[in-house]
Amino acid sequence: MSNKIYVIGHVNPDTDSIASAMGYAWLLRERDQAEAVAARAGAVNPQTAWVMKRLELEAPVLLTDASPRFESVMLRLDSIRPEAQLGAAWSLASKTGGIAPVVNEDGRPFGIINGMSLFKYFTETLGPRPGDTTVREMMSAQCKDAADTSVPKFAANAHIRDSLNKILRDEYNDYWVVDENGLYVGIARQREVLNPPRLKIILVDHNEPRQAIAALEEAQLLEILDHHRLGNPSTHQPIRFTVDVVGSTSTLVSELTADAGLSMPPSLAGALLAGLLADTLILTSPTTTPRDKDAAERLARWAFVGGSPLKGETIESYGKAVLSAGAGLENRAPKDIVSNDIKAYEAGGFKFAVAQAEVTDLMQLADYLDPLLKSLNDLRDKRGLDFAMLLITDVVRGTSRLLVSSGAPPILDDLPYPPLADGTRDAAGVVSRKKQLLPVALGLLER
Repeated sequence: MSNKIYVIGHVNPDTDSIASAMGYAWLLRERDQAEAVAARAGAVNPQTAWVMKRLELEAPVLLTDASPRFESVMLRLDSIRPEAQLGAAWSLASKTGGIAPVVNEDGRPFGIINGMSLFKYFTETLGPRPGDTTVREMMSAQCKDAADTSVPKFAANAHIRDSLNKILRDEYNDYWVVDENGLYVGIARQREVLNPPRLKIILVDHNEPRQAIAALEEAQLLEILDHHRLGNPSTHQPIRFTVDVVGSTSTLVSELTADAGLSMPPSLAGALLAGLLADTLILTSPTTTPRDKDAAERLARWAFVGGSPLKGETIESYGKAVLSAGAGLENRAPKDIVSNDIKAYEAGGFKFAVAQAEVTDLMQLADYLDPLLKSLNDLRDKRGLDFAMLLITDVVRGTSRLLVSSGAPPILDDLPYPPLADGTRDAAGVVSRKKQLLPVALGLLER
């Protein structure tokens, strides 16, 4: 656990977030021989799921928070049966630092034998004067007679922080660690529980704490690789921090790979290309830079080779397929549409979120306006926000409509998007939440 590095994107991950985590973890393994693991902070959206299936890739491991768990401090010590002789426990304890876990045949913990439990057993059995009882006789007793059966049990995936009060209150030095079925998986000792190793984390495609994995403050943050505005967390020590003006984090990962003289496997290059094309709307978004176009050509060269799932594709054909996979309202519940691709912000004393959904034709919006607005208001209430916005983008025509929840401050009436009869706003030519919508909204809120 101490050497493993998790590379992870933002909550409500999009394709660029997932792909850049996978790509950067691969690069760290290949270039630096690091034990890097790609992770995700939430469920994959329909577009990313399509990309993973198309490329025959597995989505990264799900990691919803960085708070240490009991599995990070446990040792899977050998165990003995309750009916075994005490001599076997003595022999085991001499190898484990003074502890012998006693486990039932069904795998459930029975009790722990340690110095304190042995002293208690000897005292109760022999009394204040041992008499003629020999050590050999004592060691032939059954382990179940000398085991402490009151030792607390903690689930392997449980957060240590949630049990600290109990641990500090109880007078135990060792604890059972069990799985979800209550079966023995290991032993945790108090000194490790009170000082657990911090998860090593690298953030990609975001740098704002409100968009990051939960309990990030309990982790050891090593690096940030991003292409968004600054809103980064404070750190206890210097870290590598890269925020660059490009259209996707996948672009940055491809550049670092090329700088190392490496080329990615075709499927992984295809995932990064999907992230780049999704974020830049096939290189047409105002966030697109010449570096993104170079990166797209580079990734296409790596991805569209013989034997690849993408053999025969072009940047244009693959990009259209990627965008189509994530577009449309008809096959998704309104609550998912407003929450799948959403980012939270704070400005001018307001807490708010901006979601974005993609369609191939804004005409379909009329059939979904009421449930979408209701879901937007429900999301605002559930997350304790002042207001929320949903940008619905027509990826074919390069324009959007904006929905704003109730509770929005009057200053947002000055948004340069004319209100329409259906209650939406006409955000003509707006396709980028990051570069077009957000700067305008922040400028109004921070007046």
